[in-house]
Amino acid sequence: MQEALTNVVRHSGSRTARVRVAYGSGRLELTVDDDGPATGTEAGGTGNGLAGMRERAAALGGTIEAGTRPDGGFRVHAVLPLGPEETP
Repeated sequence: MQEALTNVVRHSGSRTARVRVAYGSGRLELTVDDDGPATGTEAGGTGNGLAGMRERAAALGGTIEAGTRPDGGFRVHAVLPLGPEETP
């Protein structure tokens, strides 16, 4: 989630984002939406961006989908499994 919010600041024309956290059925879902178009500028720094987020999610057995929304803006949606001791 932190990387997705950092990307809003670095790459989006929007300065606001909506964050949704949901859990149930043995999984955690995180969604970050912004309403601005991507600026196309490089962020600089040493981060791995979306590729790094996907690798980290996969290492936990989860997935990340990221891309433009049909109504404009950009969405990052992560689904991560919860261990048995963490399920409500």
